[in-house]
Amino acid sequence: MAAWRFVHTGNRFPAENMAIDEAIMNAHRQGEVPPTVRFYGWNPATLSIGCFQQADKEVDFGALRELGLGFVRRATGGRAVLHDEELTYSVIVSERYPGIPANVAEAYRILSRGLLIGFRKLGLDARMTGHDEDGVERPSSRAALTAACFDAPSKYELVVDGRKIAGSAQMRAGGVILQHGSILLELDDEKLFSVLRFANPDVKQRMQTLFGRKAAAINDCFRRKGMPPVTMPLVEQVFRGSFAEGLGAELIEGGLIPAEVELADRLVSEKYANDSWNYRR
Repeated sequence: MAAWRFVHTGNRFPAENMAIDEAIMNAHRQGEVPPTVRFYGWNPATLSIGCFQQADKEVDFGALRELGLGFVRRATGGRAVLHDEELTYSVIVSERYPGIPANVAEAYRILSRGLLIGFRKLGLDARMTGHDEDGVERPSSRAALTAACFDAPSKYELVVDGRKIAGSAQMRAGGVILQHGSILLELDDEKLFSVLRFANPDVKQRMQTLFGRKAAAINDCFRRKGMPPVTMPLVEQVFRGSFAEGLGAELIEGGLIPAEVELADRLVSEKYANDSWNYRR
């Protein structure tokens, strides 16, 4: 069984979180660290947007400040995510790692198996979009309607009762894959939609209603079943084991090496906490 590193960096400032993911990618590219699974959280709760979103057109920064939320632009694509009551994960591995497909969508499926296993170990009937249980491929869902992630599942994302329960994004740079995403315990759609821009209040209400029908969080699913909510320590324990199982790897507890810390600090000031990155058009 292959040995991977497991790192839990705790709750970090938004720019730190994105900088650490990129620093791990660089260290793995240089051969300084093994493939890595990282768990982390956010302080403060943060709205992140995809690297191609237009911040000034899609985000209400006045509302963001009033609610005391952080803000950061991810290096990955996708749409806006409110990181609050969630476990965030990242997986960093070489494109040449045995069993990783060259095709982006197929690699996404492989790296997401730990998510599927984890939700099922919690007792949820989670399924992966894009194929049936027997492996037969199905057409992917229709396009999303809003700037918010979770409003529609894409190919190989996780759903419970047809509602998207995990949001993930992937990028590749210098032969290394970064996939990171949100494992939500709770989903506050009122707060999320209060910091996004819409043409008018009617459109906002309509989109929020649709979003509520298509997105889910772990404890939302349990409440619907009349079951007690799960705690963060349990979710961390279950998903650490499920990622190991899904990747066919042993996750060995470790920490960031000095080179990763040094690069992350530099990326905070030069990129992820810099207005030229976060507010670029």
